[in-house]
Amino acid sequence: MNLLPIENPQIAKKHRFRSLKLVNVDLDQEFEHRPFGVDYGTFNNGLTYYVRSNPKPRLRAALALAVKVGSILEEENERGVAHIVEHLAFSATKKYTNHDIVKFLESIGAEFGACQNAVTSSDETVYELFVPIDKPELLSQAISVLAEFSSEIRASKDDLEKERGAVMEEYRGNRNASGRMQEAHWALMMEGSKYAERLPIGLEKIIRTVSSETVKQFYKKWYHLQNMAVIAVGDFPDTKSVVELIRTHFEEKISASDPPNIPLFPVPSHEEPRFSCFVESEAAGSAVMISYKMPADELKTVKDYRDMLVESMFLHALNQRFFKISRRKDPPYFSCSAASDALVRPLKAYIMSSTCKENGTLQALESMLLEVARVRLHGFSEREVSVVRALLMSEIESAYLERDQMQSASLRDEYIQHFIHNEPVIGIEYEALLQKSILPCISASEVSKYADKLQTLCNCVLKTIEPQASATIDDLKNVVSKIDNLEKQGSITPWDEDYIPEEIISIKPTPGYVVEQKEYSNIGATELTLSNGMRVCYKSSVLMEMLAGKRVEVGTKLGAYMRTFSGDCSPSDLETALQLVYQLFTMNVIPGEEEVKIVMQMTEEAVRAQERDPYTAFANRVKELNYGNSYFFRPIRISDLRKVDPVKACEYFNSCFKDPSTFTVVITGNIDPSIAVPLILQYLGGIPKSPEAIFHYNRDDLKGLPFKFPTTIIREVVRSPMVEAQCSVQLCFPVVLKNGTMVEEIHCVGFLSKLIETKILQVLRFKYGQIYSACVSVFLGGNKPSRTGDVRGDMSINFSCDPEISSKLVDLALEEVVHLQEEGPAYQDVATVLEIEQRAHENGLQENYYWLERILRSYQSRVYSGDVGTSFKVQDEGRSRIRESLTPSTAQSALQRILPYPCKNQYTIVILMPEDSRFKFLRSLFQRNDYGRDAKTLAAIAGITVLAVCLWRYSRKS
Repeated sequence: MNLLPIENPQIAKKHRFRSLKLVNVDLDQEFEHRPFGVDYGTFNNGLTYYVRSNPKPRLRAALALAVKVGSILEEENERGVAHIVEHLAFSATKKYTNHDIVKFLESIGAEFGACQNAVTSSDETVYELFVPIDKPELLSQAISVLAEFSSEIRASKDDLEKERGAVMEEYRGNRNASGRMQEAHWALMMEGSKYAERLPIGLEKIIRTVSSETVKQFYKKWYHLQNMAVIAVGDFPDTKSVVELIRTHFEEKISASDPPNIPLFPVPSHEEPRFSCFVESEAAGSAVMISYKMPADELKTVKDYRDMLVESMFLHALNQRFFKISRRKDPPYFSCSAASDALVRPLKAYIMSSTCKENGTLQALESMLLEVARVRLHGFSEREVSVVRALLMSEIESAYLERDQMQSASLRDEYIQHFIHNEPVIGIEYEALLQKSILPCISASEVSKYADKLQTLCNCVLKTIEPQASATIDDLKNVVSKIDNLEKQGSITPWDEDYIPEEIISIKPTPGYVVEQKEYSNIGATELTLSNGMRVCYKSSVLMEMLAGKRVEVGTKLGAYMRTFSGDCSPSDLETALQLVYQLFTMNVIPGEEEVKIVMQMTEEAVRAQERDPYTAFANRVKELNYGNSYFFRPIRISDLRKVDPVKACEYFNSCFKDPSTFTVVITGNIDPSIAVPLILQYLGGIPKSPEAIFHYNRDDLKGLPFKFPTTIIREVVRSPMVEAQCSVQLCFPVVLKNGTMVEEIHCVGFLSKLIETKILQVLRFKYGQIYSACVSVFLGGNKPSRTGDVRGDMSINFSCDPEISSKLVDLALEEVVHLQEEGPAYQDVATVLEIEQRAHENGLQENYYWLERILRSYQSRVYSGDVGTSFKVQDEGRSRIRESLTPSTAQSALQRILPYPCKNQYTIVILMPEDSRFKFLRSLFQRNDYGRDAKTLAAIAGITVLAVCLWRYSRKS
């Protein structure tokens, strides 16, 4: 049978997954290079284009300029230049200057950040935009920005100098424990190839000193239209007009007729495994990584696709075993997983990684290698593979059923991969048909054979990570030799398969019934009060088509306990989620000795990891200054864990899930009430009703958190030992919201925080070029959870920077807030913030999680008094009133009202700095005049200092 994609989406919509008929698959059939479902082609100047109409989200477009140029193409004196070019794209082009592109994006509500940015890797650079298109000119302007990136990036001396600081700060941010470990592992994996020395972030020396001419030369040499593609996926009425729009902006751009070919850079193979024992004093814990490198597979035929499915089944089955091992008595690791990863253009790898207790890396390594060897000797059981097969079938069924809800950004990413890596795009209908036909035919023995690819004698890299050295390379070699010998001798026993119940609930509960039903037409939701007192609010995308997926969230009225089950799921998945909720209420958690031991080990490791992190002392001091010794903000110490009574903890946990009437369940998504409601009555209504109320309280009598923000100015430097210099800043102001206009004030704080964040970024990054990013966050959790009384908390400004200029940047940030209070923001600043908020709101209305969170918050809000629809309405009206009234003058007044005025009279500033060398401090004592020149005094100081250093070193080891 000729297996082709379903061409007519209207016909496809009529079919459910279970109605797809199995077909005889031709394994030799090749996939078409032309991607499915998209207007695709190449202009005369060499530029490739992909344009697709997609309604999710409405009136939005996901755009990209994909460039087959990455750091691997850099010469020695250019290391980091590919990334610098990416930065310059947003700061200076022929048409835009001084970050005008960012200002334009923000002015149309396309916030600069994760979706309006770019990424540079070893092999490519991708610029991404996500923009509104409800006005005809916006799409044209956004495509013109991509056209500027393609050939008009400026790299003058001034342009480069303005951006060096931001690039340098991004570099500095990568020099933490995680960054150092990743860099070391990358160098070990890529040893012997150019990739080992071409990390995209580059070298500090190059970032600080590279000339504008060198940057220009790299850009001119490699940025050619033949190496680029424009991708546009969005809510377009048609694709032809968008193709013509791209042609209009790019047709006059002409690249060199014979641009240099982009070479392939081989990664040499090695028969002997490579070993590394990496010691990182700031590591979050001990870990083991095993990588098996191999040539990247090409996905050209149906057989290649089948092989990919077999690989996926193998990894899923192996991960199931790893998970079960982690739950055994005295497990060798806390967690372990295996995955396949495309590393660079010619290379992929299977990577197994685990986290373990301190000094436990050898035990973890042995267990990981042993399990792979066990699969080679004995294979997976039919039961293990059938579980994986059912899981993959469920995933593709969900994807097929939700195919009309595919987000434009996800489709855009598929076309990027098609252009960069030649990955075929075959369409979800065709893919569902393939998987449904192929998965039942894949046997356990076929899945098990994939373990042969994970051999330590070919392109294998083994690495341990520890905060203090315990394992040696010889130890690692001995473990590998031990497992190899056991496998050769056939001394590894088969897998002892655990009993797995067929169902979560063996005896289904007696269904409850609906006591009361309310319809909230303003949010398209239905609220059921069940016979056991539990409330269930569901919002179905049958009522509002824009929603996708299902998510169940459970919380008390106060939001003290929450459990979330999320994902795109079929009716059977919803039933499973509701069964798990039922189990929360009916099971009795008893602290087993081994379970408690494992949990305590993991928690202790987490606490120790925090104590090793230089940022912990900083974060703890911020909390201590702003909140005093309030119990809610105190850090957990090892000594605290020793006081935990597991029996009392479990008793408390069990008591919290005894009274279903104190819980509200919110379900949003693409559900059919005729199917969902019987399941709700069965499992949620079937939860036994508590004979008496568990919680006895009056909401208005509850107290807020006991803390008081400092009434004066506090400026502190926290010095922490660091491997490499890092610097973080937090500037914090108290916030008090008056009860009379609470709803409006809460919305107002959100607008003001975004306004301040935008202005700080404009000043510290765009004007002075000294930070990479800034964040303004608001905490309003200090109030009592009653319907009366003021709300209090704080607003904090956070950024990282060069330690040498941190004080200067703090003053600049403080001056900007003072300026906003005294002079007010510009009209354009307010307009930009309003536009960003409006676009975010419009996007949220089309997202399942947004409605879930909004409905939950409405139940938990102060204004809720038994009617969630009214609560929702009051909050929306409050937002609208703030939007309508927000002007430069009202924003200025709000800044004076909500923050201390003048703010320079009450704030805290904490700066994290590297700890000074003790001997550097000692030398400074000799240089300072106020200590005099008395030789005996100096000798005494020197002796005390040396003694202190010795004691300090001893304390670090003990």
